[in-house]
Amino acid sequence: MIRIEGLTLRRGIKVLLDKATVTLQPGEKVGLIGANGAGKTSLFALLLGELHADAGDFEMPASWRIAHVAQETPGTDRSALDLVVDGDVRLRAVERQIEAIEAAHLDADDADGGNDHHGEQLGNLHAQIADLDGYTVESRAESLLLGLGFSLAQTRWPVSNFSGGWRMRINLAQALMCPSDLLLLDEPTNHLDLDAIVWLEQWLRRYAGTMVVISHDREFLDAVCNVTLHIDQATLKRYGGNYSTFEKLRAMQANLTAAAYAKQQREIEHLQSFVNRFKATASKAKQAQSRVKALERMDLISPTHASSPFTFRFRVPDAAPDPMLTAENMACGYAGQGDQEDGNDVLILDGISMSLRVGERIGLLGANGQGKSTLVKTLAGTLPPLTGELRAGKGLQIGYFAQHQVDMLRLDETPLQQLMRMAPNTREQELRNYLGSFDFGNEMATSIVAPFSGGEKARLALAMIIWNKPNLLLLDEPTNHLDLETREALTLALAQFEGTLILVSHDRALLRATTDSFLLVANGSVAPFDGDLDDYRDWLLGKAAQKVEKAAKPGKTDKTDSPAPANKPLASKVEPVLTEAQRRDLRKHEAEQRNARAAQRKPIESRLKRIDEQLTKLAVKKAAVDAGLADPAAYDETKKDALRQLLSDQAYLTREIGALEGEWLEQQEKLEQIGT
Repeated sequence: MIRIEGLTLRRGIKVLLDKATVTLQPGEKVGLIGANGAGKTSLFALLLGELHADAGDFEMPASWRIAHVAQETPGTDRSALDLVVDGDVRLRAVERQIEAIEAAHLDADDADGGNDHHGEQLGNLHAQIADLDGYTVESRAESLLLGLGFSLAQTRWPVSNFSGGWRMRINLAQALMCPSDLLLLDEPTNHLDLDAIVWLEQWLRRYAGTMVVISHDREFLDAVCNVTLHIDQATLKRYGGNYSTFEKLRAMQANLTAAAYAKQQREIEHLQSFVNRFKATASKAKQAQSRVKALERMDLISPTHASSPFTFRFRVPDAAPDPMLTAENMACGYAGQGDQEDGNDVLILDGISMSLRVGERIGLLGANGQGKSTLVKTLAGTLPPLTGELRAGKGLQIGYFAQHQVDMLRLDETPLQQLMRMAPNTREQELRNYLGSFDFGNEMATSIVAPFSGGEKARLALAMIIWNKPNLLLLDEPTNHLDLETREALTLALAQFEGTLILVSHDRALLRATTDSFLLVANGSVAPFDGDLDDYRDWLLGKAAQKVEKAAKPGKTDKTDSPAPANKPLASKVEPVLTEAQRRDLRKHEAEQRNARAAQRKPIESRLKRIDEQLTKLAVKKAAVDAGLADPAAYDETKKDALRQLLSDQAYLTREIGALEGEWLEQQEKLEQIGT
């Protein structure tokens, strides 16, 4: 087991952990969470032996083998597969011994009979190879790489052919390859698409050792963890269960703490009142003094604070064109970026015909490299269509957040300076207030951006996009640098956004909360995905199983797996299945169906709006009644009638709210049955 007792951990003058105590049992899957800078990575360094405690005890079995993901992979001519096999360090050590003996055997004079000794050594070492399952090592390494999104041919490519994100996948596969008792994963999903994340979850569920993972992906934590460690205000607290369980338990504790705090404050007020009244009265001096001592002995309860005070809202768009964007037989790709010899276009997606309507909320699904970002860039206007037509509605205002949006910020300027350039005619105080709503107070608003964290830069990029009041949001991995609390704030803001949304994200909690339908981008085309994220997960797992099974068959190589030169985009052209006349008829039929559904939805939506208004009014009244009942003065003997009325009002309001909530659910179910 891992035992931490009375542990103090510092980085410079900052205390990260103060007298922390926790025990982790063998085989537990632990999610390590906390705000950025709280000390999660430092705790990992302690587990790895790279950092030592400033005080307290830390114990872990000396025999435990630890696996973790290397942060860098230099370019090398060795294949990805070869590098992953390096993860099995014991196997590699035996292989080196065999190589050394065979080399010595070639150089030695065997006349003295030493050949028998060499043969015995080699026999023992080959037996160890068998014990280590060394004869299946390549197939196991292949399976890891295939699961993480590599094709069979790519497993043989030199590492130098891959970009930084793909090299991190190789590092992850190497860590998973390592036989270990403790697996440490720091943000393992950062460089993965949803396809690879789903596969990784299944692999980690089968992992037999102890695991500690840092992640800002709540669904990933829910899927793989059964214990949660929370670092907060230099304390380390253990919660049984995954992240969702942690949230519920922490909320319950916060409520209990708030109630205990309120009760203690009333007791303090009563004691202090007695002291103030009677400390100068001789006959009561002794009792007053005893109450002073009681106050001094009291273990004060700290008031609870919201863990995520940061919230923001999207500004209301000035216009709502319908349709927002219309694509007719559009092809997406990169003009003149083909082979150096011919300079042809690189076609990524073809035959795209779609119309974005007001209020649509679409999630794009598909593996990395299939064209999701290319489609979003084309819709955003930063990449012109290769062929076809893309028409914008009158008054369209696009807000586009790219994967590398933070790189567009001016690092030598302050947030206020960058916003002033966008809005030169706006009062400075209004801009300061706006930045403050994104948690950039006066000090941060006037500090240069360069030292900001990745999450702070991402927040600033979002703030600058939102300032322009977009009615169409195109978001490509907006949560890459955001912590859990800021992701939650973004999720809530997007759920209330009044425009149209297209979202690319591997954060399933964000996709579930903010999108209504999905498009699958795969094999050079874009098509509706009929199902939810659970259906997509099942589909992906089935595909992954087929991929591994196919790779295991000798002599079977998919044409798409053929090796390609480094840095050359892979694309395939998919011809449209329907004629243009058929497409027009299909669009007309779909429009008629949408209009019919809209007519059915309208009265239900009106009723839902009225229910929401009634619930808001009743909630205000109930809050006032609850506040009255929470007041100790309400229980005075002289106010029995008023108390009875408050209790009656509370019961009535509770019944009314419950009935309205029940009707709201019924109406909402009707809406879902009608569809969009």
